[in-house]
Amino acid sequence: MSIYDEPKIDCHNHVFDPARFPYATDTRYRPAGAEIGTPAQIVRVFDAYGVRHALIVGPNSGYNLDNRCLLDTLARNAHRFKGVAVVRNHATRAELEELKAVGIIGCALNPALYGVEFYADIAGLLQNLAALDLFVQVQVQDDQLLSLLPALERSDVRILIDHCGRPDPDAGVDQPGFRALLELGRSGRAFVKLSGHVKYSRQPYPYADTRPYVDALIDAFTLDACVWGSDWPFLRVPERIDYGPLLKLVEVLLPDGVDRRKLLWDTPRQLFGFGA
Repeated sequence: MSIYDEPKIDCHNHVFDPARFPYATDTRYRPAGAEIGTPAQIVRVFDAYGVRHALIVGPNSGYNLDNRCLLDTLARNAHRFKGVAVVRNHATRAELEELKAVGIIGCALNPALYGVEFYADIAGLLQNLAALDLFVQVQVQDDQLLSLLPALERSDVRILIDHCGRPDPDAGVDQPGFRALLELGRSGRAFVKLSGHVKYSRQPYPYADTRPYVDALIDAFTLDACVWGSDWPFLRVPERIDYGPLLKLVEVLLPDGVDRRKLLWDTPRQLFGFGA
């Protein structure tokens, strides 16, 4: 069976529909051209590649804290998609409850874009997320995780790390931030997305310099705590990326079909409640 035929859940992707949902005036980046991926387009891509469910992430690019495009997509595909929202650091429990009721499973922090200090006041948010059994999704790079760990570990929130933690590929798997990520995985407190290789690789596809980090994450987290995401529709990439080659790369990383099923289907289906 080809990976295109195997059941899949894409756990990191975005929707952009500026014609119906205009971008925020203060956004740092305005996706355009081939970077735009509307709700209708994402459904066609997933149908073509056999992606049965998806976890759609509210982007800082384009929309900042405006989740309307994401929530509209979830409403139109309630049984197929769930979402990760972007919220204020001081979002109330009532606000988070409203988001959970419409298919949001967690909220995103993006120190890779805003810096660690931007999230110095998130203790209350983490407490509210934990109380509602929601995830905190964290995108860090290099050694940023070290600064966030005390707040994360003091909370009971479930932690979902984006894009392999975006290590420095020249610094080795023993670099402090990545070593802390591996320890977090071994603790059973966290989950990780094996995604976004282009965001930290120094090489073109198939991103060979990221392989030691992916292997180390699978070893530390196990496939019971790893999920996969495409990052479609591929913002600010140095070279063209297509969905098909990213799936073929999963076949290279995990040649055993049982392992792929766990990464692409069993683990995310159980973790995020798809089909429940």
